[in-house]
Amino acid sequence: MSAKKVRSVEAKPTVEADAPPAMELSLDPGPPPPPTRVFRISRRRSGDRKPHFDDFEIEVEPGDTVLDALLRIRRTQEPSLVVRHSCMHASCGTCGVRINGRESLACDTKVDSLPAKPAKTAKPAQPIKVESLANQRPVADLATDMVDFYARFEAAGLPLVRNADVASGGEPPDGIKAFGRFENCIECGLCLSACPIARTNHDYIGPAALAAAARIVEEPRGRQRGPVLALAAEPDSVWRCRAVLECSVVCPSAVEPALALLTLRRHIAASRARRLLGRKS
Repeated sequence: MSAKKVRSVEAKPTVEADAPPAMELSLDPGPPPPPTRVFRISRRRSGDRKPHFDDFEIEVEPGDTVLDALLRIRRTQEPSLVVRHSCMHASCGTCGVRINGRESLACDTKVDSLPAKPAKTAKPAQPIKVESLANQRPVADLATDMVDFYARFEAAGLPLVRNADVASGGEPPDGIKAFGRFENCIECGLCLSACPIARTNHDYIGPAALAAAARIVEEPRGRQRGPVLALAAEPDSVWRCRAVLECSVVCPSAVEPALALLTLRRHIAASRARRLLGRKS
């Protein structure tokens, strides 16, 4: 019996109608994570003889301030961190600290403004060092006792108490803008911390209180200038200043305490000259 010959048939490729195009794989990793910075924070508790430093690495967003970073550290890593703050916009002076050795308001210092690494070197980024203010009694971590600082203002004759309202249609006195900036003091204590005289002489009344005294001398509002000038003329007052001008450099409100001290010196010298000439002060 003869075998049948089977004809081979080529298989044609099957084409599906309206087949979707092949999908391309996306290699976009998405936005990069926020950069991180290391904060080296001074830690201290009651009874500690000296502070120590703890390092914290956290992510920072564009526009973050040092205060934002400190609060994030307290919220996410170290709940016991003590940092004083209030208004968050450089009006109350509560969050004064030293950042990389310079007195600053934490809420007014952008993290981006602080150098990430030494210029023209391949060294790793340096930690941002945050310490409490100097020349004040420490309480805990970044908080200091401001009682002595405020007492200096009382010695200078502040606070000013209004005795009467300005009459309707009244005009401010001529030249008030010349010393009006002395009223801009937010009592943050940065100037006292930066003052090299206060560092070695704890009896020195300090630039903030002397700027307040200058304010009273320039516009006494019915007060006697004599006691204020006598306070400013004491040995631990304006004559102790060496005009280093650090107080004016760190002042966040442009009060110019150094200028106030020079103003007081001029008034004291003029008062002494009038007494020598037999004139009233």
